[in-house]
Order: sequence, then structure tokens, then C-alpha cells
Amino acid sequence: MQLTPTQDLQDRAINTLRFLSADGVQQANSGHPGLPMGAAAMAYTVWTRHLRHNPLNPAWPGRDRFILSGGHGSMLLYSLLHLTGYDLPLEELKRFRQWGSKTPGHPEVGLTPGVETTTGPLGQGFANGVGMAIAQAHLAARFNRPDYPLFDGYIYAIVTDGDLMEGVSAEAASLAGHLRLGRLIYLYDDNRISIDGSTDLAFTEDRAARFEAYHWQVLRVSDGNDVEAIDAAIQQAKNDPRPSLIVCRTHIGYGAPHKQDTAGVHGSPLGDEELAAAKRNLNWPVEPRFYIPEDVLAYYRQAVDLGEQWEAAWNAMFAAYRKEFPGPGAELDRRLRGALPSGWESALPVFPADPAGMATRVASGRVINALAKHLPELVGGSADLAPSTKTWIEGSAAFGPDTPEGRNFHFGVREHGMGAIVNGMALYGGVIPYGATFLVFSDYMRGAIRVGALSHIPAIWVFTHDSIGLGEDGPTHQPVEHLAALRAIPNLVVIRPADANETAAAWKVAVERDGPTALALTRQKVPTIDRKIYAPAEELAKGAYVLADFGERAPEIILMASGSEVSLMLRAAELLAVEGVNVRAVSFPSWELFAAQPQEYRDAVLLPQVRARLAVEAGISQGWRRWVGDRGHVISVETFGASAPYKVLYEKFGLTVENIIRQARRLLAA
Repeated sequence: MQLTPTQDLQDRAINTLRFLSADGVQQANSGHPGLPMGAAAMAYTVWTRHLRHNPLNPAWPGRDRFILSGGHGSMLLYSLLHLTGYDLPLEELKRFRQWGSKTPGHPEVGLTPGVETTTGPLGQGFANGVGMAIAQAHLAARFNRPDYPLFDGYIYAIVTDGDLMEGVSAEAASLAGHLRLGRLIYLYDDNRISIDGSTDLAFTEDRAARFEAYHWQVLRVSDGNDVEAIDAAIQQAKNDPRPSLIVCRTHIGYGAPHKQDTAGVHGSPLGDEELAAAKRNLNWPVEPRFYIPEDVLAYYRQAVDLGEQWEAAWNAMFAAYRKEFPGPGAELDRRLRGALPSGWESALPVFPADPAGMATRVASGRVINALAKHLPELVGGSADLAPSTKTWIEGSAAFGPDTPEGRNFHFGVREHGMGAIVNGMALYGGVIPYGATFLVFSDYMRGAIRVGALSHIPAIWVFTHDSIGLGEDGPTHQPVEHLAALRAIPNLVVIRPADANETAAAWKVAVERDGPTALALTRQKVPTIDRKIYAPAEELAKGAYVLADFGERAPEIILMASGSEVSLMLRAAELLAVEGVNVRAVSFPSWELFAAQPQEYRDAVLLPQVRARLAVEAGISQGWRRWVGDRGHVISVETFGASAPYKVLYEKFGLTVENIIRQARRLLAA
């Protein structure tokens, strides 16, 4: 802030955070007052002495980022946003956790102005911040020039005992230390209380030593209410090339005479009597609720003028940058707007018809490298599986402490960390990130995928080895329920392309989407369909489309499939037509894209009058009933797989042309 507050004003500014938060929880009769009351001084120090932001433009690219990883303490963040002048009126704080409010129980990015990421599932915000720091370092390496520090911001977070217990934070912290992400400054709310009680029940390792082993700088503040000590620690953190963890010894529910330092203040309102007692204990008026002293509000609202000044200075620097470096300047402007370069689609490869074909993971690798030449913002990597997932961008280095310009990422065997980190990269902006692993390991990162879908984060997930078709590795590595599980996540688009050209079309959808996309790709080769005979692969964007109708009359049966089973279904349709059966063959790569089409289109593809419908997929049948109807049938895999060559497995599990024909005949005879 511009003005140095008196000690009295500072104390009252901190208590305003405490009691706005506690009042909001009490009014809702639901929530977590303990964290805001204990961590208020830490938050105050970051927001008034260090955080560069503009409340009138929360999306200003040059801002620092602040993450409340312990999202259960959301009223602390809402109080900060209201006080510093974001578009979050006091009435919204009074409607905490109510229908239609901008103050949900846990912070949601895109809903509340100033919230940088959705938090609440512990550890996700911690790992998102690592992704933001990666994006910051990458963009700085690509665009910063002497006298033009366009990307020099910090990523601050308040993290909790629960965050540090979660495995996703361990994965992310390990990688952050390895990468020396020095712009990452986390304040650890070391209050030593969780829902069950003291952290001594289950969390007794030396947390500071653990982070030192991760190659973080670890600083200690013995009193979490000591603003000067916290401020000095942050200053020290800024001068170290390593990420920093500032361990602040705090007291959950600070000021509550009977509940401070107890589990009882973690996730329940204080109650009217205890709330009043806490206010008296800290010399705060018991009434009115949601009290904000005028001088405190004026002090916090300095953030509006400061933010405008910071952004104006940054904009002037960027304008000068664009004149001196017009090429990079235009590229950066485009990337920050989220716009794609004109004609980028022409980079998508077209694959010739080929009965031998190629694995869709191989086709995906070729698409990535074709696009990478035209989309410099495309970056990504895999969880120690780049040779298998085919996700390496050729001609580019791996991102590292000495090569932050690199576009390839070695996430290590850290699927969950990778998921949350990629989400953070996408949230930071200026990049289109992807993360890759085997489809079966999507389970390890499901928490990050779900939060990304909830938040409409445009991350791209490349899941290869998508079925029992991976063969000899056996059932531990063969996904059978995973497509159904991913399809169950709202806002996530799952695409399982049938061949190389559908894979290119799937990437086009993924790059253009404003939400997350999961690509399910084969390990084994699949034929490249002859598009001179059958419908163009670009129809994939509609989710399902008619490859061809066989026969002289209207279809009497519809065969549909996704992925590697499409070529089997297509061959079966051809042979049934020889027998005189009128067949429609439908490629069905994405339920979500198809469900988004007008009813007229869906009816035109699936023909409601045709009751005989047969779907084929190398996974469980759950969900297919919606598309095949009550009289339809699904050839599926309802058990775990087995260890054997993939052709043997497909035969044993009935994923053959012969079985498709047999089941089609049975349906027609019914």
C-alpha cells in the first residue's frame, strides 16, 4: 500500500478480515472460520505489502497470483476481494454459501472476480501454483528482454496442513524444487489442527526438512501474527532462486476464547456466544455484523489506485516493447488474448488411406509436431512416458531450470501432480498445455481432471494405450472402465478417434475448446479409413456421424463404434450388406460432442425409427444404453482384461468382425 498504517490501523485491518469471515460463516450457519481467523495476518501481509494486482481488471496479465490452497477458508479470500475493491459487494459476503451467490463454499475460478483457481480439494491449489510458476518462467524466457520484464510476477499461496498431507502436493513440490521455480512463495499455515484433532494423530514428520529435501528454501516465522517477520521472510524468499516455503506458526480460530487451537473451530460456525466473546477478546464491536471501519476500508481500497498505476505502467512497457520487438510483441498479444493464428488449421496433417494404418498415438504425435510449428504456445509432456505417448515436440528442449524456453516437460511418474500442474499452466494463460499418460492411469489424476472440468480449464489430456489392445502388459494396465468414468465428468469432452485422420480432427477440437478435452488413443495399429469412400474425418467435431449406408433401402440396423473398433464395425457392415442387409455404419468418437448437437442432427444419424442398434467398444457398456436404446445391444468388455497379444485378446473378448455380424443377425431376428 502507498501509506504506512499505524499499528492500530494495521491491527484493525487484520481483525476486519477475521470477523468479516467469521460473520459470514455464522450467517450461513456453515463454513470454516478457523483458517481465516488464524491466517488473517499472513494474508494481510501478502495483499498489502507484496501482491501486485488490479481489482478493476482481475485478468491483467502482469499481475501476481494469489492462491488460497486451503479453499475451505474461502471467506478470508472473499473478504480480501471485497475490501480491496473487486466486484464483490458486501451483500455477496452476506450471502456466503447461498444459491446463486458469488461466494460459494469453496473458491471457484470464473465465478468470483479475483479468484485465480478453484480450490477446496486439498493439494490442488498448491500444485496449480507450480503450474502457474512454470508458465511464468516459460513466458519470461520467451518474451522478456532487457528493460522489458513483462513476466516477473510471483505466485503466492497460503497452504495448510491438509494441503501438505495430500500426495498431489508432494508430487508438485518435488518437481518445483527440481525446476528451481523461484517465483513460487508459499506461506504454510502451521496451525497443527485438522478435522480429527491435532495433526499429531497422523502427521508428525518434519515438514520443513521434507521441503528442504525437495530443494526448497524453508523459512520460519514463530508467530503467525507478526506482520514484520512475515514481511521480512517474503522479502528473503524473493531473493532466492529456489521456491520458498515460509512456515508460519499460527493458531486456528485465533481470538476465540474457548475454541482457539481446537478442531471445533475448523469446520463449524463459532456460535453466537463464542463469536461475541472472540470479538470482545480482540476489542472488536460485537455489533453490527459485517462491520468495516471506514479508515480500514479506505486503507484497503488504495489497491484500486495502485492497481491502475501498476497496470498502466505495464501497458506502457508492453506498448514500447511492441514497437521495438514487433514480431514477439504481436505473438504475445495474440497469445494473451487466447486467439489462434490465422490459417493454423492448414498445419493439420492429412493421412492417406492405408489398410495397415498406424496407431492413433503415433498419429497424435505427428499432429502435435505439425501443430507445434504453427502454434508456439503448444507445450506439454508426459508422466515419464514420452516415448510411449508420442508427445515430444521435436526440435525443442525440455523445460528446465537452465532451459525455461523448452516446450517439453518431464513430469516424472507423477500423474496427479501433472494434472494439477497442467491446469495451473492453462490458468496462467499464454500457453496451450497438454499432459499425457496411459488411459489406465487417468485414475491417478482424476481429482485434477474433475477440478479442471468444474473450472472449464482448457487443458488437453493425451491418454494412450486406451484398451485391452495394449496386449501383454495385462489387466493392471488395460483400461476397461476408464472411458465410462471419464465420460461421467460434466464439462469434460472425451474423444476416442477411429484412425489417424479422426485423430487430427480430434486435436483441432481440443485446441479450439474453452474447456478440457481427453483424447483416448490406441497403442496398436488401426487402418486409416479411405475418406474418398467414406465420410470425411472432420465430421468428428459433431461427436458421431454416418460413415456410410450400405444397401439399397433405408437402414434396418445401425452399427456404431468408437476408436479401434470402428474398422471392425465397418468391415462387418460391408459383409452384412453382401448378405442383403441394409446397414448404417456410424463412427461415434465423442458422446459429449454428439449430445451437444441439435436433436434434428442426432435423429438424422441414429434414426429413431430403427430399433436394431449395435455398439462395439473395448470397454464396459455403461452409458451406451442411451445411444443404442432398450432394444439395442453392446459388444463390450465387462471384466478386467488379460495378458496376451492384443489380437488374441480381441478374439477372446468377442471384439471381432464375426461376432459383430453374429450379434447383428440376432438383433435383426428378434
